Amino acid sequence: MRLNSLIFGGLLASLLIAPASAQTVSAEAQIRAALTQWMADFNAGHADKVCDIFAPSLRADNRGAGERDFDAQCKLLRDVLGDASRSFSYALDLKEIVAEGDMAAVRLVWTLTTRVKATGEVRTVEEQGLDVFGRGSDGSWRILRFMTYERP
Repeated sequence: MRLNSLIFGGLLASLLIAPASAQTVSAEAQIRAALTQWMADFNAGHADKVCDIFAPSLRADNRGAGERDFDAQCKLLRDVLGDASRSFSYALDLKEIVAEGDMAAVRLVWTLTTRVKATGEVRTVEEQGLDVFGRGSDGSWRILRFMTYERP
């Protein structure tokens, strides 16, 4: 009888825990997909798509630059992608996604490679960051806040 109680208790506990962990896995997968899609859009020069990952309430902090809202961040990205004298590409190193309910924190490192077309000069920088995602009423995950700094 005691063994049956232990088995039933363990089964009940796993049923109660499973939906929460399944939701977390799903959130992590969705966020990973959103970041991967953003990288693909940026690298392909899709200026019309690079702001899709940001919430309208975005606040962005980059060390050495002033705080930017959604409009300022999107203008910066579109200007960068519109610079015909250079090419840009990002590589993503996703360190950790911690999701809880409708919020998630993401630790990551972006490696930005810039090429000057006229000279062939290449510059690579690593930008360590922390993104805060929120899940909207449509179920999509968007960046609400992010902070980055260039690694030495």
